[in-house]
Amino acid sequence: MAISKAKATTPAKTAAKPQPKAPIKAAAAKAPAKAAGKKPLTKTELVTELAATISMPKKEVMTFLDILVAIAYREVKKVGEFALPGIGKLVKQKRLARIGRNPKTGEKIKIAAKTVVKMRVSKTAKDAVL
Repeated sequence: MAISKAKATTPAKTAAKPQPKAPIKAAAAKAPAKAAGKKPLTKTELVTELAATISMPKKEVMTFLDILVAIAYREVKKVGEFALPGIGKLVKQKRLARIGRNPKTGEKIKIAAKTVVKMRVSKTAKDAVL
C-alpha cells in the first residue's frame, strides 16, 4: 500500500510545478521566418547537390566553397565589399556611436561606434525569390 501511495503522489508533485514559458515564446517568434516543416540547406547538403549537378567530387566542391568564402572575407576586409553576381554584395559599413536605452531600467546608455558587415541582396535575386 505504501508503494502505491508514493506512485500516486509523485505525478501530482511534478504536475504542480509551473513550466517555464520563455522557450515556447522564443520558438514561436522564430517560426514565421522559416517555411513550415522545411529547413535551409546545410553546407554538406549544398556540397552534395552541387557535386551531383556538375559531376565533380564532393571534396573538390568543398574546397571550392572554402576558397570562395576566404576570398569574400579577404575582399570585404581590404576593399569594403565583395559582390557575388546574381546573389548580392557583402558590404562593410561603419555605425556611429549613439545613445541607447536599457529596456529593463529605462536608463540611457552610450553605444560605441563599430563596423559591421551587411548583405545587400541583388535585384536579380529578389525578383527570382519574391
